[in-house]
Amino acid sequence: MKITMSTPSTAIARPSVIQLAIKEKSALYAAYIPIFTDGGLFVPTTRDYQLGDSVYVLISLPDDNQRYPVAGRVAWVTPAKAAGNRTQGVGIQFPNDEKSQALKLKIEDILGTHLTSDRSTQTI
Repeated sequence: MKITMSTPSTAIARPSVIQLAIKEKSALYAAYIPIFTDGGLFVPTTRDYQLGDSVYVLISLPDDNQRYPVAGRVAWVTPAKAAGNRTQGVGIQFPNDEKSQALKLKIEDILGTHLTSDRSTQTI
């Protein structure tokens, strides 16, 4: 007698990995999302994401050879053909941990007084 067992298909999807290389301060300003308490960045992508999706992002900042890994969540979606010719993509919210807090402070240090600018960004 042969017995086979099946398990329900409840596999948890692995987060997708995105590499984001920001080479200029103006691009960092346009991508940074200061309204997220723990920080976040806008990532241009044509891939469909849903709010709450887990995403692993490897971030490179201007004039910095280090890559910063962030295990974030999608907290903003700009769909294709959004009003105002906004770039399609997602806002990744940083997690509430020490590494992300250090990255948020580093980004804000790079941006300096530009944080209070009224120039338009990819977000609000």
